[in-house]
Amino acid sequence: MNLEVLGIIVLWIFLFGYVIVASIDFGAGFFNAYSLLTNKSHILSNIIQRYLSPVWEVTNVFLVFFFVGIVGFFPQTAFYYGTVLLVPVSIAIILLAVRGSYYAFESYGSRGHKGYAFAYGVSGLLIPSSLSVVLTISEGGFVDIIDDLPQLDFWALFTSPLTWSIVLLSIASVLYISAVFLTWYAWKAQDWEAHELMRKYALIWAGPLIFMAVAIIIQMQQHNPDRFRNMISIWPMFGISATLFLMTVWLIWKKRGLGLSVGLLILQFLFAFFAYGISHYPYLLYPHLTIYEGFTNQEMAISLVIAFIAGLCLLIPSLYLLFRLFLFNKEYVTGNQKDFHA
Repeated sequence: MNLEVLGIIVLWIFLFGYVIVASIDFGAGFFNAYSLLTNKSHILSNIIQRYLSPVWEVTNVFLVFFFVGIVGFFPQTAFYYGTVLLVPVSIAIILLAVRGSYYAFESYGSRGHKGYAFAYGVSGLLIPSSLSVVLTISEGGFVDIIDDLPQLDFWALFTSPLTWSIVLLSIASVLYISAVFLTWYAWKAQDWEAHELMRKYALIWAGPLIFMAVAIIIQMQQHNPDRFRNMISIWPMFGISATLFLMTVWLIWKKRGLGLSVGLLILQFLFAFFAYGISHYPYLLYPHLTIYEGFTNQEMAISLVIAFIAGLCLLIPSLYLLFRLFLFNKEYVTGNQKDFHA
C-alpha cells in the first residue's frame, strides 16, 4: 500500500467517525427542539440532555483532524477547494459557532428556552447540509478552470438534482442515525415513553434514507457515468450495507436487540461510506485532482500518518472512557447521577 492510499484511508476513517458522532449529536439537538415545539419535551428532553451534556464539546474533534489532514496530506486541495468552498464552509463554520453558543445559553442559562433550542436544532441540520455540498462538487461538472484558477458554477450546482439529493440524504442520515441510537439509549435509561417515541422516529426516517440513497445512484448515471460504473463494480459492498439496513430496521420494528441494531447501523454506514470512497478513487475533485497529483512529500506524509494514527489511538480510548463513565454508566443513564450542568 502506497502512502497516498494510506493517507486517504486515515482521513476517511476520521471523517467516518465524525459522520457517526456528529449525526447523533445533530439529530439529538433537532429532536430536542422538535419536542419543545410540539409540546413533547416532557418525553424527550431529559434523555437527550443526558446524552448531549458530556459529548457535545468533543464532536468536532474528528472534523478538525480531517481538515488539518486533508491540507497536510494533499496541499493541492487548498488551491482547488479553497475559493470554491469559501461560501459553504464559511456557512458551516458560522453555524458551528452559533450552535455552540446557543447550546451554552440553553444549558447554562434558561433551560427549555424554545428560541435557543430551535437555533441549536436547526443548525444541526444546516451544518451537514452545507458540508455535503463538498461531496456534490467533488463529483465533477461544477468547477471550471479559468485563467488557471478554479471557478465554481453556483447556478449549475444549486440547480442540479444531485446536489439536493445529497443534501436530503445528509439530513435523512443524521435523523435516522440519531433516532436509532437514542431508541437504544432511552431503552438503556428505562425511559419507555422516550424509547417508543424515538423508535417511531427511527422507523419514519428509514424510508427517506433508503429512497434518497437509491435516487443518488440513479442520478449518478446521468451526471457522471464513470463514477456510476465504479459504484456498480463494487455493488457487493453496497449490497451488504443494504442488508444491514434491513436487519437494523427489523430489529427496531420487533423491539429486539437494540444494542445490536446500533452496531449494525454503524456497520451499515461503514460499508456504504467506504464503498463510496473506493468508487471515488483516485479523484479528490473529478476530473481535475487525484490523490497522486496533489500529494505531499514523503517525509511529511510519514510524519502525518504517524501523528494521525497516534491521535486515533488517543482519541478512541478517550471516547471509550467518556462513554463508559457517563453515557453507559447505569446511574447516569437512568438519571440518578448528576450531570455536568446540575
